[in-house]
Amino acid sequence: AMSVCSPTRISIMTGQNAARHHATNWINPQRNNRGPMGPPDWNWQGLTTSDVTLPGLLRGAGYRTIHVGKGHFGADTFPRADPSNLGFEVNVGGASFGAPGSYYGEKNYGHGQKRRAHHAVPHLEKYHGSKTFLTEALTIEAKARVSDAVKADKPFYLYMSHYAVHAPFDSDPRFAEHYKDSGKPKPAQAFATLIEGMDKSLGDILDHLDALGVSENTVVFFVGDNGSDAPLGHQHAVACAAPLRGKKGAHYEGGMRVPFIAAWAKANAANAYQQRLPIPAGVLQSQQAAVQDLFPTILALTRVASPQTHVVDGLRLDVLLTGKPDASRDEQFLMHYPHAPHRSDYFTCYRDGDWKVIYHYFPSKASEDSHYQLYNLAEDPFESTNLAESKPDQLRVMMRGLIAGMEKHEALYPVTTKDGTIASKPKLP
Repeated sequence: AMSVCSPTRISIMTGQNAARHHATNWINPQRNNRGPMGPPDWNWQGLTTSDVTLPGLLRGAGYRTIHVGKGHFGADTFPRADPSNLGFEVNVGGASFGAPGSYYGEKNYGHGQKRRAHHAVPHLEKYHGSKTFLTEALTIEAKARVSDAVKADKPFYLYMSHYAVHAPFDSDPRFAEHYKDSGKPKPAQAFATLIEGMDKSLGDILDHLDALGVSENTVVFFVGDNGSDAPLGHQHAVACAAPLRGKKGAHYEGGMRVPFIAAWAKANAANAYQQRLPIPAGVLQSQQAAVQDLFPTILALTRVASPQTHVVDGLRLDVLLTGKPDASRDEQFLMHYPHAPHRSDYFTCYRDGDWKVIYHYFPSKASEDSHYQLYNLAEDPFESTNLAESKPDQLRVMMRGLIAGMEKHEALYPVTTKDGTIASKPKLP
């Protein structure tokens, strides 16, 4: 995934790497947050009404497209901040922001609150004043909307995007007792309750699909939109994303390597759909995949075509989902963040096989005062030993790949002057 949320979400919707769709930062709903040296023409507005999107294509093919939870696809003043303008027939809870005003029904999920009122979660008025935690309210709504689709004999695409586990880290009272004796600080305990609430939600939805009689025909993808943001440990250390180094927003693997689980909601080897794509249980896949791969994979599963004029960077996951290796896939990944401030600023990562290079446009303490960091992830998955100086030939190979990838995706660069007249492009060592 990308190291922050909006770029990943737009990549899922379009099948494009963020370097291509240019929404390379999380989108501040109310002001352009490109950063002092960020590219002036980056895609702050997010998705536009002319963009090809996954829900738009599925809806055109007869699917009931359902969005529940966090949107964060565009800024307030642009139409596709509302997922209903993105191709979703149903939208519950989705808006321009990523963090909810509150997780508590007693606080109306942010409505009427002086602080964070502009982050008030929409469409949940019937739960206002209740003790229904946001995660549970969204789960109830998702189940109801899926039931509506099944009753109407419509195939459905549910994009279930919980606000959990995003800040603010409000404790879910249903699970608080489970962590009170953990010895962890209160924010970490609250974070744990958010995880457990989301886990329960997934189980409840799977049970609901089974009760509706559609579980054997339903495939589930579970994926994160960026690295862990748990309130534990230093942002560039091995901490909350352990054993990976770093966390959300960082240039290390803990900022961008995320969980990805695929399964049929209920396994049945005799099911015709599952015979087309058998997904074995309990299999670990070691090959790389990226969030933009979901777009062509879901379209292939549903036998829906994407327009030939729409550029798709993602690759189908069919073979990897069966647990087998796919020799046809490139083992490459480009992660571009030309913005500030965050846990890491103005950087591009490029991975090719076991090697990863990080280019820092403006060297700082976080980059060890160098433009370059180089790691062999097979030998050093914790990114503890920077090989940029000791492996100069490999560094040049990787930087050539990074530069070629940026050019291929028509990426935008940070600028060296605040008026934005001079782009700061990566340099070969």
